[in-house]
Amino acid sequence: MRDGLGIVTPLLAKAVCLVGGVAWFVIRYPHQRRSRHTPVRESGRDRRERVLLGLSLTGLGIVPWLYILAGFPRIAEHRFVPALAWAGTLCFASALWLFYRTHAELGRNWSVTLEVRDRHTLVTGGVYRRIRHPMYAAFWLWAVAQALLLPNWVAGPAGLVGFGALFLFRVGREERLMLQAFGDEYRVYMRRTARVVPWVY
Repeated sequence: MRDGLGIVTPLLAKAVCLVGGVAWFVIRYPHQRRSRHTPVRESGRDRRERVLLGLSLTGLGIVPWLYILAGFPRIAEHRFVPALAWAGTLCFASALWLFYRTHAELGRNWSVTLEVRDRHTLVTGGVYRRIRHPMYAAFWLWAVAQALLLPNWVAGPAGLVGFGALFLFRVGREERLMLQAFGDEYRVYMRRTARVVPWVY
């Protein structure tokens, strides 16, 4: 006998990942387009940054989409658990909401890479009130959602690995860039906030 959790199928779980990826693009595109018109005052974009962005894109985009659209690597598939897919769907919805809010609150301050823009302001309200990097929190939720939704030992955790590498090697550098730009104002902000999980880390 099937319970309510059985309604979610592997096909629907894959569809959630696909729709989530499209929604991510729809949310980001207007901000990315607008940010091109705001001059960059200081940039940390270098070879390491490009490699890290590539790893994140591979883990959250290329590998899961290869699995969803082509079934590769089929040898790494494992049993599909509807309850995990439900949890993954909730995680993805939360990620997209947080992703939208961070873009809306950053406005012209937003950048895809390590950059301080002309007339850059320090945003400390809204979703930035408790955590310094809600955009990273959104990507962590996305990576967890992917692991829960895709029953594949490669495609599922690929986002955790790819984005995890970016986060590990970028977050400290980003905070140093913000300290250079905002000095004591950012130090005070750091003391009263967590990086990605309120009151935890």
